[in-house]
Amino acid sequence: MATAAATPPHSVDEMLPAPKLFTLGLQHVLVMYAGAIAVPLIIGRVLQLPPEDVAFLISADLFCCGIVSILQSLGVTPWFGVRLPVMMGVTFASVGPMVSIAIGHPGAEGARMIFGSIIASGILGILIAPLASRMLRFFPPVVTGTIILVIGISLMRIGINWIFGLPLGPTAPKLVSPEHAAWLKEVAALGGAVPPPPPGFAAAATMNNPAYAPVSNIVLSLIVLAIVIGFARFAKGFLSNIAVLLGIVIGGAIAAALGMMHFEKVAAAAWFAPIRPFHFGTPIFDPVLIATMTLVMVVTLIESTGMFLALSEITNSKLTRKRLSAGLRMDGLGTLIGGVFNTFPYTSFSQNVGLVGVTGVRSRYVCVAGGAIMVVLGLIPKMGALVEALPTVVLGGAGLVMFGMVAATGVRILGRVDFTHGRNNLFIVAISVGLGMIPLVAPDFKMWLPHAIHPLIDSGIILAAFASVLLNLIFNGAGATEEEMREAAMAGGEH
Repeated sequence: MATAAATPPHSVDEMLPAPKLFTLGLQHVLVMYAGAIAVPLIIGRVLQLPPEDVAFLISADLFCCGIVSILQSLGVTPWFGVRLPVMMGVTFASVGPMVSIAIGHPGAEGARMIFGSIIASGILGILIAPLASRMLRFFPPVVTGTIILVIGISLMRIGINWIFGLPLGPTAPKLVSPEHAAWLKEVAALGGAVPPPPPGFAAAATMNNPAYAPVSNIVLSLIVLAIVIGFARFAKGFLSNIAVLLGIVIGGAIAAALGMMHFEKVAAAAWFAPIRPFHFGTPIFDPVLIATMTLVMVVTLIESTGMFLALSEITNSKLTRKRLSAGLRMDGLGTLIGGVFNTFPYTSFSQNVGLVGVTGVRSRYVCVAGGAIMVVLGLIPKMGALVEALPTVVLGGAGLVMFGMVAATGVRILGRVDFTHGRNNLFIVAISVGLGMIPLVAPDFKMWLPHAIHPLIDSGIILAAFASVLLNLIFNGAGATEEEMREAAMAGGEH
C-alpha cells in the first residue's frame, strides 16, 4: 500500500546545504555591516572613550547583532522569536538620546548611564510587547514616515561632522590666538597693578583652525561618496546592495596609502577575546533616562511590527498575533542583551528584509548563518580595531549616504500619505518636523528648564514622535490598519 508523500517544509523553514547557507548568510552580513558599525563608532567617540574601548564597542555590537539575529530567526521557546529570516541591528532611533547622554556625561560614567537605560527599557519592552501590536492604530504612515524622516535629518549632523570635524575640541572651527593668550598671561602677571579678571574670563576663540575642514578631508569624502554613487548606479545585484560598504573599504585603502590611517592598535589587538558583560562597570539606572529610552523602545517595536508584516508578505508566511508578539518580545530581549553586553537597542534591518525580496531566498536559516558569522566577527578584536582605525573623514562620505537614506525612507513612506484629501496631514508633518529640528538648530533652548528632563527633550526624535502621535490623534483619530503598516514598511529603504 503506497504511503502519502511527506509534506515539504514551508520555504521559511527550508534547510539549505551548508555552503549555500554560508554564502547567503555572508551576503546578509555584508549588506548590513556598514549600518551595524555606525552606531558604536558614533557613541564611542561622543563618549570620548579611548580607541581600545571604541573598538570593544564595535566588537560587542557585532557579537550581539549575531546573537539576537539567531534568536529572532530561530526562535527560543514559544514566547521569543518571530521565526522569519530577520537580521537584527542597532536602531538609529536610539542615537539621538544616547548622544545627548554622552555629551552630558562623557567617559565610563556616561556609558554606564546609557547601558542602564537600555537594560531597563529592554525589560519594559518585553513586558509591553503584546500591547505594541494593539498600538498600531496610533502609528499610521504619516506618523512613522515623519519619525523616520526626523531620525535621518538628525543623523546627518553626525555624518557632516565626520567630514569637517567636531565643532568642539581639537577640530573646533575657531581657536584662541596664541598672541591673545600670551597678552592675557602678561596682564595676569602684573598682579595688583590691574583688577583681577572675573571668574570664567578667557580669551575668545577667533583664529581659524587648520584642523577644521581641510581641503584634503573634503576631497577624500567626495571620493568615497563618488565610489558609493558609482557602485549604486553601475553595479548590479549584490554589489549594488553593498555600495556603502565598498565605499568605506576603498576609502580606507586610499586613506592608508596617504598615511592617514594607523595600524598600531590593530597589530596590538588580539585575534580572539570574549565579550565581557558590564565592561564599563555597574549600570546606572536613572528614571528620566529610562523613560527616554523606553519611548525609543516603543518606536522600535512599531517599526519592527511594520518590518514583520512586510516580511510575512514577502515570504508568504502567516503572521499571527501570537507570532508577532514573540518577535516583539525578542526585540525587548535583544535590547536587554545589548545593555548587558555593552551595546545598544536592536531592531530588524530593513535592507535585509529587502534582500529577502530581491534574492527570493526565504529560509530563516540563512539569517541564522548570518548571525553566526556576526558572532565570530565580534569575537575577533582585530576586526573592531580595524574599523576604529578608519579616519572619520572616510566614514563621513559614506555617512551622508547612510543617514540620508534614513531620511529618504521617511520621505518615501510619506509619499504614500494622502495630502490632497487629508490636508491636515500637512500640519502633522510640518509641526512635528519643526519641533524635531529644535535641538539641532537651538541646542541651548533648554538652559532654563529643569536639568532632570534634559535627556527627554534633547532628542528631536522624541519630540517629533510625541508631536506626530498627538497631532495625528487630534486631526485623524486612531485608525491605522495592518495593511497601511505593511505598505509603509515595504516602501522603506535602508534605515
